[in-house]
Amino acid sequence: MEVRTILWPTDLSKNSIKAAKHVESLAQKYQAKVILLYVGVDLMSHSMAYGEPNPEHIKHFQEWEMDHAKKKLESVCDKELKACPALEVKLVQGDAATEILKTVRQEKADMVVITTHGHGAEQVDQITAEFGSVAKKVIVNSPVPVHLVNPLQK
Repeated sequence: MEVRTILWPTDLSKNSIKAAKHVESLAQKYQAKVILLYVGVDLMSHSMAYGEPNPEHIKHFQEWEMDHAKKKLESVCDKELKACPALEVKLVQGDAATEILKTVRQEKADMVVITTHGHGAEQVDQITAEFGSVAKKVIVNSPVPVHLVNPLQK
């Protein structure tokens, strides 16, 4: 198997950052480019129980989120991925699984590295047989191999 591009989607949670050493090791082994992907919250997909939100407020929040995410991703790159031969940071907004799968195709990724649990399992302190919802969707629908990292494993 030839691996030239590795996609690492992260929600920047404590759990998802635990995949960094796997990403770095695989990138070194294959001399592969790493695309570090962050998918921002799609506020418009949430229920509008209290009416339509002000578009300016949503835009302001999304800009704030992406700015903070970019800074944190740059920090992750500096601390966790120093040995990667090539690194690209990509920020998008939308449904996490959909955007991950779209990026696999657009960037012609050869492999996805993802944790079995992200921010939704931050308080979980035991190994569970259930994967997180995003991981499940990516595993089932990915056209390329998915390297799973269980962040809950001690």
